Amino acid sequence: MNERIDAGQLTLVENVIRVNRTAKVVKGGRRFSFSALVVVGDKNGHVGIGLGKANEVSEAIRKGSEQAKRFMMRIPLNGTTIAHTVNGIYGAGNVLLLPASDGTGVIASGVVRSVVEAVGIQNVLSKSIGTSNPHNVVKATIAALEQLRDPDQVRQDRLGVEGAAL
Repeated sequence: MNERIDAGQLTLVENVIRVNRTAKVVKGGRRFSFSALVVVGDKNGHVGIGLGKANEVSEAIRKGSEQAKRFMMRIPLNGTTIAHTVNGIYGAGNVLLLPASDGTGVIASGVVRSVVEAVGIQNVLSKSIGTSNPHNVVKATIAALEQLRDPDQVRQDRLGVEGAAL
């Protein structure tokens, strides 16, 4: 899972999950700053998240998108769903992802839905437990997706261990 993925070779979809405005009070009034939480994916098993900060919204989104492209990761899929149940925890965010049969669709909150759809998962059930803070929920979702294992790889690992023990 630690291999670098060249985002330039992928056709990417960009979703802005949250734009946050902060204000700094100075002598002349208020100075506004923006942060944007962005998820980028190719809808074929690759996804990345990024946080961009700037004095303008468009610049914050651009920075977040660039950061997301730098930290892309591959997620093993099982057709249009995930292979097994996973639970991701980050801070107070706790996201449970369950595989679903064809035709179920994405049953998820807005934040989890953005990440899951960017990966390319079309049928999944999810439950977000704990905080509703978008930052923690996104990172918990990514933590859950990182736990996914390819069924073929698990099969090879088990056969390899059994073969070595004989």
